Parts: sequence; C-alpha cells; structure tokens
Amino acid sequence: MNILTPLLTFMICYILGSFPTAYVVGRLNHVNIFEVGSGNMGANNVSRALGIKWGVLVWAVDAGKGILAVLLARLIMPYDTISASIIGAIAVVVGHNWSVLATLITGTLRGGKGAATASGTWLIMIAPYFGGVVIATLMVWGLVVLLTRYVSLAVLVSVAIGSVWVLVLIGQGQSNIPHDYMYYVVPVAIMIYVRHWKNIQSLLAGRERRLGDPVSS
Repeated sequence: MNILTPLLTFMICYILGSFPTAYVVGRLNHVNIFEVGSGNMGANNVSRALGIKWGVLVWAVDAGKGILAVLLARLIMPYDTISASIIGAIAVVVGHNWSVLATLITGTLRGGKGAATASGTWLIMIAPYFGGVVIATLMVWGLVVLLTRYVSLAVLVSVAIGSVWVLVLIGQGQSNIPHDYMYYVVPVAIMIYVRHWKNIQSLLAGRERRLGDPVSS
C-alpha cells in the first residue's frame, strides 16, 4: 500500500478537524471565544458565553466534522475502508484538539477537547454495529449532566464506560465490528482525557464550572 495515500487522508481529515467552529460562531456574535470563560473552543464554553442554542449548534457542527472525516477517508481509501475510518477518525480529533487553524488565528497552539468531534466518529463507526452502546453512552452523559450539571464529568464518565464496553465486545467477537477498531477507540479516549486534564483537576478541587454558570464565575 502506498504510504502517501494514508498520509494524505490523515492531513485532509486533520485540516477538517481544525476548523474552529466555536471561534466562527463566537465572531458572528461579536465574541472572541478564546478570550472568555475557559478560552476553549468547544460547545460548553460557547453555551456559557452565548447561550445553550449556540452551544448545541457548535456541538452539532463539530460532531458533523467527525462524520464527514470518516466518509472522506473512505472515499480516498476505498480499498481499505477499515483503515481509512481509523485514520480519518483519529486525524479529525487530533485536528480539533490541536487545531492548526486556531493556532494561526491566536499565535499559540489551541484547540477543543474532542468530545463532540469524537461523538460524530462514534455515530458513523460504532453505532452501525453497537447502536445500543451508543444510545446507552449518550444516556449516561445526559444523566450525569442532569444530576451534577458538570458537562466535563459527564464526558469523562461516558467516554470511559463507552470505550471499555466497546473494547470488551470487540474482544468477545460480538457482532461483525472490525477488530482493528480498538486502535481507534483507545487513542480517541486517551486524547479526550488528555484534553480534559485541567477539568479533572478542577473537579477534584471543587472548582469546576457547572452547566449554566456564567463565564465570569
């Protein structure tokens, strides 16, 4: 297999992931999302700065980046759609978390935390095989948010449960999900946890902002 094609696939999906949705939405509302709240270009920070409806829009677009990246990767590498999906999914999350476009805008390495974009890759890669796992994971996320109003905690708990669940099912040979998908599930989960490290520290210290808290709190 020509190594140039997988590299091209990774770069295209990385650039797609780098699109700073939150920054664009913020600018449309005369707000620099990098200068308010946590400074993170994610749906949660947008929700605090601009309202829930804008946060939902950012989440939907960022999830769409994940779906589109996998589809594009499969088109570029139709001879190996499993590897293509893994490359595209990892690349788009890397691009969102460490965005070259956001870095060009701000002059420093910036990005989001990967949850929304990763959810899009889950919808297109995991849901066709384990739809129940995806639904249950989303329900866990919603329940944690409802009970605690900590979006970061909901992400961390749902990613942990969902990832371990999928890995167990893959290990058991359940359904016809590609075994190689474990090489996608683990790196994406690790990236989300790495980007949420400050949130983990804030949660442990009792300083984490809750959903609905103003950006100035």
